Order: sequence, then structure tokens, then C-alpha cells
Amino acid sequence: MFESVRTLIDEHAAVQEELSDPAVHADASRAKRVNRRYAELSKVVAAHEAWRAASDDLDAARELAKEDDAFADEVPALEERLAAAQEKLRRLLIPRDPDDARDVIMEIKQGEGGAESALFAADLLRMYLQYAASKGWKTELLERNESDLGGYKDVQVALKGSSTDPAQGVWAHLKYEGGVHRVQRVPATESQGRIHTSTTGVLVFPEVDEPEEIQIDQNDLKIDVFRSSGPGGQSVNTTDSAVRITHVPTGIVVSMQNEKSQLQNREAGMRVLRARLLAKQQEERDAAASDARRSQIRGMDRSERIRTYNFPENRIADHRTGYKAYNLDQVMDGALEPVIDSLIAADEEERLAALAADA
Repeated sequence: MFESVRTLIDEHAAVQEELSDPAVHADASRAKRVNRRYAELSKVVAAHEAWRAASDDLDAARELAKEDDAFADEVPALEERLAAAQEKLRRLLIPRDPDDARDVIMEIKQGEGGAESALFAADLLRMYLQYAASKGWKTELLERNESDLGGYKDVQVALKGSSTDPAQGVWAHLKYEGGVHRVQRVPATESQGRIHTSTTGVLVFPEVDEPEEIQIDQNDLKIDVFRSSGPGGQSVNTTDSAVRITHVPTGIVVSMQNEKSQLQNREAGMRVLRARLLAKQQEERDAAASDARRSQIRGMDRSERIRTYNFPENRIADHRTGYKAYNLDQVMDGALEPVIDSLIAADEEERLAALAADA
């Protein structure tokens, strides 16, 4: 596997030279891409240097141990250091999802359970917003369709990171959240104290970096305007500011009414439409390549129940990795890192297994 390191080291040098070119920084989109790649390659170079240093130190200790037993005592620790450095480098060489550095548009939708499902959608939104705050990400509420009891029938939020390191990207962490989230608890609407099971759906899309990345023919769009409505369907605006955009070739429909301006709602709708078109292109490409791993780990089957939130037991369980913990109260306050780390680790193991099978 390490044969590919030399190529990556050479690319790192080339990218470093490219970053010294003022023309790169004059193009914001290009500068963003180059900086992302440089951050990714820099980690590989550093890990390779650490691996070589550990290997050289172990070789030296073994050689000196032939004449001095004191050096023999250092060999076990140096062997452990080399093994750790080798494992770190090996994992960095796993082919990374090219979208990991992207920002994300997330949609949380009411599922089975009526009012309780809508209330849990609001709880999930709060959980993700708290998690985003802990990561230093920015969030923007794009659209919301409130239920009568204060939950959400449908809510869309954009999450934006600041790191150039793909491993720290928003998509790198939240791409696993797509699927059906099941909640078990006594609903606020239940007077008998019985535990109910409800579901809420989560959709996650990598956001398009630049509008030009996804070409949309304006003739393929059907745009309708209407008056915004609130819970129960009552009108909350006297002007036709809400926008519904239909992409005729794919049948994708996006509705926006969060802003008072029709132009702002249209711009937000186009952001979501581009993200959905990008996701559709990627899914079609994955299907053509028979890439089963992406569908298994990321939960692209929207009907798959990926996680259970059991409030009476304070338990959270992810059904894909077997992760289970009894700190649901903390998770709902945004302490989602251990859950997501378990998914990242499972993803890496599958990638490693795929590399071993191809070797």
C-alpha cells in the first residue's frame, strides 16, 4: 500500500508550489480546492515522515543491541511506536470520499407518529445545531414548516464548516445521518404515560461549492409563487413571497417560504435544488460502479431505521455499527461525537477491507 506514498509526496510538493502562485488566490473557488488538497496531503507527508523516523530508530536500536544490551530494552517500545505510525499512515492512504470537505444541507421530516414525530424533528434539529456549535460550524435555517404543537413537519438547515482539512469537513461527519431515526418515549400529548414509538426522517446532501458546478437549464424549471402559510395552513403573508421550484427532468420539487422576500426564497430554493441534483448524480454514479459500501454505511436507503433513541432507558443505539450508550440526555444536547466516530471507524474498516481484497 505504501508504494503510493511517493506519488502523493510529489503531488504535495506540486500543490505547495501552486499555492505560491497569486493567480490561484485570485480565483476563490480554485484556491479553496487547492487548499483542501494541500491540507489532506500534508497529513500524509507528516505521517510518512513519522513512519520513516520510527523505522530508522528501530533499525538503529536493533543494530546497537548486538553490542549493548541496554539498547535491547528500547526495542519493544520502538516496535510499538513503529506499528502505531504504520497504522496511522495506512489509514491516511485509504481513498477518501471526495465530498468530505463539502458543507451540508440537512432536511428533517416528520414521519410515523404524527404530532410526536414532528416534536422529535424539532429535538433532532436542536441536537444537530448544538453539535454544529461544538464543532465551530455556522448554521443557517433555510426553511421550516411548523406543526401545531411547536414541532416541525419539515425543516431544512445549512451547516457550514471553516476547516480546509477534508477529515474535519461537515459532510465527513454528517453524511452518516441520512435515514430513519426512531424515538421511544412517552409523548407530551399522551396522558396515560404509555411509551410510543415514532420515526423521523433525515436527509443529508453535500452542498454545491459553486453554482456553476451543477449546470441547470432555466427552461427545465417550473417556478410557482404563492403566499406563505403557518401552522394549520393559515396565511402569514399578504404577498406571494413563497416559491416552489420544480426541476422537470428529474421531478425534484423544492418549496421555500422562510424569507419574506420572493428573491431570497428563490435563491435558497436553488441552493437546495443544486444540492439534491448533486446527490442524485453521485447516487447514479455509485450505482453504475456497483459501490455497495456507500449505500451501506451512509444509509442511502431512506427507509432504513439507522438509530433508536430510547428516552425511558436514556439509551441511544446505532443499528449499523452496534454502538450503544446510556447517555441519551447528553447526546440530545449535542454530544454526538462518539456516535459519529463509531460510524467513521466502521467506514474506514470497510475501505481497508476493500483495499485488501483488491491487493
